[in-house]
Order: sequence, then C-alpha cells, then structure tokens
Amino acid sequence: MEETHSPVKEEEETDSLKRKDKNCFTCTQCGKSLLYKKSLRHHMMIHTGEKPCTCSECGTSFRHPSSLINHMLIHTGEKTHKCDQCGKTFLRASELKSHLQNHTKETPYPCTVCGKSFKDQARLNRHQKIHTGVREYMCFKCEKTFYRVEHLKVHERIHTAEKPYICSMCSKGFSQLEQMKMHERIHTGEKPYKCSHCNKRFSNSRNLKTHERTHTGEKPYKCSHCDKRFSYPVILKKHERIHTREKP
Repeated sequence: MEETHSPVKEEEETDSLKRKDKNCFTCTQCGKSLLYKKSLRHHMMIHTGEKPCTCSECGTSFRHPSSLINHMLIHTGEKTHKCDQCGKTFLRASELKSHLQNHTKETPYPCTVCGKSFKDQARLNRHQKIHTGVREYMCFKCEKTFYRVEHLKVHERIHTAEKPYICSMCSKGFSQLEQMKMHERIHTGEKPYKCSHCNKRFSNSRNLKTHERTHTGEKPYKCSHCDKRFSYPVILKKHERIHTREKP
C-alpha cells in the first residue's frame, strides 16, 4: 500500500525544521540549532509536550526511550553500586560517582563568570544558563519557564498531583526523588552528611550546611534595610521587624 502524506502536515514540519545554514537545523520556536534533523525532532518535544514513552508500572511518560529505561530502574533495579566510604548503595554508577564527591568535596569545574565551582561538567553547564538567561523549558499548563528540564518535570507535578516515588517502608508517595530519600532516612536513621569540623552527622545536606555556620561564622543573609548580616533566615526576618515595625 502506497504511503500518503498530508501537504499541510509536511508544510508544518518544514516550518519547524528549517536549516539555519548548510550544517545545522534550527528550531523556529526558540532558535536552538542542532546538527541532525532527528536531534531537532527530539528537541521539538520540549515545545510540543509530546512524551511517547510510557512506564508500564506507574504511567510516567518520557520523551526518549533512554529516559524510560533509566526510570525503570526505580521499579526493577538492584542497587549494585556501593560507596566504600559510608556503605550507601546506588542504582547507577553515575549516582555513586556523584555521591563520592560529597565525601571528597571536589569541585573541579569552575564557572568563568562568577567563579562558583561544580562537581562535573553537566552541573556547570546547567548553572551557566543562569548567566545567559536562556530558559528553554516551558510548562504548557501555566507557561512558566525553566532553565532545566528536571525543574520543569518537578513543576508539572503541581498540576498533575503525580507522586511517582513511593517509600518502601510505609508506601507514602512523593513528587520528587530527593524528598523520598530524605523521608526514608526517618525509617533507617541514616545520616550520610558529616560535619568536617566536629564529625556531627546529619540526614540531609541543608541541615549540615546550616550547622557548619556555627563553626565558620558565615552570615549569608543580609538585611535589606541596613548592612547587618545573619546566619539564619529566621533571625534575619525577626531583625527586619525592627525596621518595618511589624509585629510577630
């Protein structure tokens, strides 16, 4: 049977998949250029919201088969990658590699704009979008835009109320993987984050960072009315009431 093509559809595709020059294809939605037509078609899914690859276990959809395969490890994968520092296990070698840097605190990738350093090139690339102002990922429900596709995915769950991450201990659901991991430490008592000054341990990095200010004296929160600085936001808020005369 001879395959037929819709002239309208072909025209629409041609409009969206135009060559900027001989060597690349350019997205007419955001101006991004790619070397291959296939890469551009995958990129266009960001704008159309198309997610053709669906998980048979929980119904979560993805744009690319590789993302679905990676996701399926949550349901079926055995944690075979073990940290020799603290014994924590991971589904993927990349997760273990990233985790190990929590112990070494290595950040060999510096931003040339602001000097902030990162654990790997991918984190540096994501950070640099803050400086360029490029927000290529848009929510089709409310049109809010994001620098990173991960942030868009998390945001979209506000609209869908999706909670794909389930605690293996009590079956409570979470919209974010990190939220579930932090919650599970309530059951396990795990405290993987150790203070480099006094060896006190914490269940999450935020509490560790807050604690370490007692040693370093860091005061990152500045009053918007005067030059006084504080270690914690709650103390800053209390102080600012002096200026605004707001009652607690």
